[in-house]
Amino acid sequence: MTVRVRALGAVAAALVLLLAGCSDDGDGESDGRITLRFQSLAWQQESVEANKELVKEWNATHPDVKVEYVQGSWTSIHDQLLTSFEGGEAPDIIHDASDDLADFAYGGYLADLGDLLPERLKADIPKASWDTATFGGKVYGVPFLQEPRVLIANAKWLKESGVRIPTPQKPWTWPEFRSVSKELGDGDGKFGVAWPLKDPVSATLNLSLSTGGQLFHRRPDGKAEIRFEAADEVMPRTVHDQVNVDGSASGSTLGMGGSDTLPGFFGGKYAMVPLGFSYRQQISQQAPKGFDWQVLPAPAGADGLAQGVSPQTLSVAEDSPHKKEAVQFIDFFLRPANMVRLARGDWMLPTGKEALKDPALRTKKDDWATGTALAGHLRPAPAQSVRGYPEWKDKIATPALQEYYSGAIGLDELRRRLVKDGNLVLKRYQR
Repeated sequence: MTVRVRALGAVAAALVLLLAGCSDDGDGESDGRITLRFQSLAWQQESVEANKELVKEWNATHPDVKVEYVQGSWTSIHDQLLTSFEGGEAPDIIHDASDDLADFAYGGYLADLGDLLPERLKADIPKASWDTATFGGKVYGVPFLQEPRVLIANAKWLKESGVRIPTPQKPWTWPEFRSVSKELGDGDGKFGVAWPLKDPVSATLNLSLSTGGQLFHRRPDGKAEIRFEAADEVMPRTVHDQVNVDGSASGSTLGMGGSDTLPGFFGGKYAMVPLGFSYRQQISQQAPKGFDWQVLPAPAGADGLAQGVSPQTLSVAEDSPHKKEAVQFIDFFLRPANMVRLARGDWMLPTGKEALKDPALRTKKDDWATGTALAGHLRPAPAQSVRGYPEWKDKIATPALQEYYSGAIGLDELRRRLVKDGNLVLKRYQR
């Protein structure tokens, strides 16, 4: 009897431990409720508030699936994610940008969302946006916010100069933009344009799409190669000549970030600054009282106003045991009305077609209407799916473009570095 009781007791204890393990798999609580970790990269106060409010609304209406908000940072996201993936500690829902996804997607760290996405969300976001997060035919992220590059101009300066004011329907061409920049500068410390090109690669590649520049091309075997052709030269040559030939652009701003140029812009040193659309928030908050500014479309080329973008994305970790629930949260988070809230919080454009129709994003105030008019011209950034792009960008393209824009090297040397040295980098990733 004693032996049998002891044996039964041991079995019962084992069952208790087994059941306890089943009730909490590390992503849920002891009552069986699922907990999802959502790492957001929102940083502007309005954006952080919008993100947290939506998480709170989800939690109030979904008692069985709790979402835990985790604050991340754009400045360290790639390395932080890589460390968390390799350590098995990645968040379930990951906020990132589409140009950062390729290596994670090919490395098996992100879940293929293709069969999990609801039809509503698939239909609402245009194919061009989906293409930014699709690699090898699989969808590794949901693109939801995008930011065109625009010209922020001193409206009073432009009006007094008498130059033609461009519109999305009739933008400046690149030669016209160069000519206007010369006309606006006075050669005595006042410049027509200030290019903040601390990170020159993204601006160069994305704006070159307007002239048909691609730089990255796919060979018949599917491998990527770099070719610097005539269409790729237009945008960088314009900047180079504005700085080094015309004197219409300030060479001192080439090493600056966008925010660094604003004091000079407000002080009347530059007539125009090419910036991301979201910089309107800083300008509206920081501009001196009475300072009149306006948003102009970026110059157009043979392909019109086309420009590349790398939308912000939401992905799901491959190791997440709750992929279905994670996608359900993403679907809630990106309902049209919610997408509008997120876009307004970040002063960016939503990718969703329904959200773009919202009157709040089509106002003359803060020139929302100008940005919304550009949405249909946005394309995937040229290097979206190229493995090895981050290394090429950091080690080859950034120093080469910085030297070219400053006048230290010529166009032929720029081409040699981007193409010859660049293809050696890509070759290592495509063996």
